[in-house]
Amino acid sequence: MRWACLYFPELPLDAVRPPDCPREVPAALVDGPLRSPRIVLSNAAARAAGVHPGQSLAAARALQPGLPGWRRDGEAEQHLLTLLADTAYRYSGELSLARPRALLVEIGASLDLFGGWPALERRLREDFDGWNLAYRLVAAPVAAGARVLAGLHDGIALTTHAQLINILGNIPVENCGLERKTSSNLIAMGLTRLGPLFALPRIELTRRIGPQALDHLDRMRGLVPEALVSYQPPTRYARRLEFDYCIDSVQALLFPLQRMLRDLGRFLVARDGGVQSFELILEHEHQATTRITVGLLEAQRDPAMLLELAHARLERVALVAPVQALNVMADDLPALRPLHEDLFDTNPRETLEWPVLIERLRARLGDQAVGCFLEVADHRPERAWRWQALGKAALRETMSRKAFRTAMSGLRGVPPRPLWLLRKAIPLRPDPLRILAGPERIESGWWDGEDRRHDYYVVQTRAGQRAWAYVARDETAHWMLQGWFA
Repeated sequence: MRWACLYFPELPLDAVRPPDCPREVPAALVDGPLRSPRIVLSNAAARAAGVHPGQSLAAARALQPGLPGWRRDGEAEQHLLTLLADTAYRYSGELSLARPRALLVEIGASLDLFGGWPALERRLREDFDGWNLAYRLVAAPVAAGARVLAGLHDGIALTTHAQLINILGNIPVENCGLERKTSSNLIAMGLTRLGPLFALPRIELTRRIGPQALDHLDRMRGLVPEALVSYQPPTRYARRLEFDYCIDSVQALLFPLQRMLRDLGRFLVARDGGVQSFELILEHEHQATTRITVGLLEAQRDPAMLLELAHARLERVALVAPVQALNVMADDLPALRPLHEDLFDTNPRETLEWPVLIERLRARLGDQAVGCFLEVADHRPERAWRWQALGKAALRETMSRKAFRTAMSGLRGVPPRPLWLLRKAIPLRPDPLRILAGPERIESGWWDGEDRRHDYYVVQTRAGQRAWAYVARDETAHWMLQGWFA
């Protein structure tokens, strides 16, 4: 087996960093009393200014004025690590969360598929560079050994146990994952690196550090197997983002929403699926939450498309109060049907796909504003169709090739019908100029009290329009308009 380890040294900071704060801005994580918090983690920009763990926040701000000091959020860290695991899951089905800041990916079975380690490493870095996080990536034949190496190195790729043990020998004792008390005792004995430690007799080593620490060193070198818990991707997406200050406009919600939907897109790519509907939940301080459902006619995973639809839905909602937290929830995650294009088509697609256009119209105008005409089994023209809002079922029915062929076969031998049928016939004045076709007798409805018996004609009006009309069967005997041809 061969393992890749992705180590994220600033993960606790990245998990709580606001969306509008770039990673290049100096920042730190603090802990302790509210009046005198101390630095527990700083990013590279803050370390360059002299900020380091153990300092008081006041001393750190003397070195770096305006330094933000955030509190740790374990739930946010776990959520971010899970999203990163979803990205890595694309490359191997055997993956483990090496908490609190690393992922272990078994790559032995993936090397041939991706063309060797250099090609796979390039693909991994392309994906994780998009997260804009600090990370290190190493490969080694032992999972625990790869995890130790990633704590200090980036870009190392080892293929043999001998190479691994040789490099581990230069690792400082305090950086190998042993408990702080154990590493301090070893340093006091003059054992500052792992090489001399490995050279000690096992009985002597056990006496000095204990069986638990010895087991850790053995797993690091691959002398004993390590039981890793395999990661299983979640079956739903849920993310909550709490703001430092309340937001009172839809426009201001778009930036954090864009980041959350980008994460949703990565989650869907890792699952090789799409989202059929998702829900935006706006939390207010003294008001009930606002829930906005964004439904799609076909599964999508393009973050830009999802943001456009969510934006259109948000614009139609009046905020009852400022928003203090935003949630994105998605349970309907079907498989994504890929778009099939012509292999030799070199022309860019200039028109929108039909479902995409419908989704945009529904998002901007409302679900009930976009619909279609469906057939009804009734010979009476005014009852032979009905209007229905265009949901998933109606879209499938109107776009189905089988339904189209069925409808076309049913029209064979039937005289032409107008595109625009009136629900109720109205007098046609003046009388038509000429009759183009007909008559066509339609007689139906005697069983429900709405008896119809008319002879229909295709006529031309004096304005040159083609109409569908009949002559009233009463004393007036005037023409009645039933519909217009295109």
